[in-house]
Amino acid sequence: MDGKNRADIKKGIAVMVVKKEHQRTGELTKGVVKNILTNSKTHPHGIKVRLESGVVGRVKQILT
Repeated sequence: MDGKNRADIKKGIAVMVVKKEHQRTGELTKGVVKNILTNSKTHPHGIKVRLESGVVGRVKQILT
């Protein structure tokens, strides 16, 4: 699943995010969602979240 729909993302799930400084390279960071920062229902580049590690990025993949 991609991370473009806010309804698909819940606190505590594992995701792969791209940080702002890695948007050009597409380097992904794995983590667990602590907070959802995007208020809109969808976002074309992925929902912005804060991971438990403190990293902020846009969700590119939801892990199961």
